[in-house]
Amino acid sequence: MMNKWFECKVKYVKTMENGLDKPVTETYLVDALSFTEAEKRFLEEIRPFMSGEFEITGIKPVKFSDVYYCDLDSADKWFKCKLAYITVDEKSGAEKKSNSYSLVQAGDLREAIKYLDENMKGTLGDYEIASVTETTIMDVFPYKAEV
Repeated sequence: MMNKWFECKVKYVKTMENGLDKPVTETYLVDALSFTEAEKRFLEEIRPFMSGEFEITGIKPVKFSDVYYCDLDSADKWFKCKLAYITVDEKSGAEKKSNSYSLVQAGDLREAIKYLDENMKGTLGDYEIASVTETTIMDVFPYKAEV
């Protein structure tokens, strides 16, 4: 079953390194089946890290076919990667490209491309990396089955 991802935004007052309080909005990604479940799971995940008041300012579905995690401490950013899969129409012989999006955790752009290529090894179809852009996503919360 394919994951269904929701981008959740939270607004709160953050104490900066210089000691000043500043209102910020941060973006997170949550794996959930519906908007309601996304909000519930998001609240469960962030509540332990929030002190004071906060407000969820937005929840929207986003399409990622894959999310690739990295265990390195330096991998503190998330990159949205657009992949163009190349197929050939059997009747006309023309090449056709169909796009999909993946999310890659990495420290910088070069690492993101490297991790994406490593994870794409062994795929059956031909593909091109059409674009890689850094996102504002702070963290990703995949679904965890309760035991």
